[in-house]
Amino acid sequence: MTYSSPTIEKLVNILSSLPTIGKKTAQRLTYHLIKENPEFIQQFADTLVELHKNVKLCSVCFNYTETDPCPICASEKRKRNLLCVVEDPSDVIAIEKTNDYFGIYHVLHGVIDPLEGTGPEDLKIKELLSRLDGIEEVILALNPSIEGEATTLYLARLLKPFGVKISRIASGVPMGTTLEFTDEITIARALNGRIYL
Repeated sequence: MTYSSPTIEKLVNILSSLPTIGKKTAQRLTYHLIKENPEFIQQFADTLVELHKNVKLCSVCFNYTETDPCPICASEKRKRNLLCVVEDPSDVIAIEKTNDYFGIYHVLHGVIDPLEGTGPEDLKIKELLSRLDGIEEVILALNPSIEGEATTLYLARLLKPFGVKISRIASGVPMGTTLEFTDEITIARALNGRIYL
């Protein structure tokens, strides 16, 4: 039996399907949105539609962007011989916040995870291999999880024959955490203390 309107229940279900949002948080957000003025709600709805319509993958690095190539790939100030491989677009933002990395990126869009049915063919690995011309060093900056570790080792073996220097971000990023929620100083330390494989 439901104690609120079907529309409220519908929005609670939609919001709680998002990552890290449970039913209680979804309910609080829903009741907060009900109290907002109509202009805010319209702006919120329009922005969601624009987000879905305008944001796409960069054809070079596979980060989210509204322009193709993305601003990082298009920038002439970036070091084109240094390539940082990350798991998700949010990791690019985390590294950029350090103001300590000036190379280019490649976003895999996941890690190898057999339990979730994600294999190497599901990631942007083939595209990574096609970008190695002119690259001197590849930094593997994957999240320190079991899956991230397995993907790092898989990529290191795959990249070795290409003759590029391969490094990984150093300790400082705790095992089981994500780059997105790690502070800038820790990420900068991990980048600067990277380990060559």
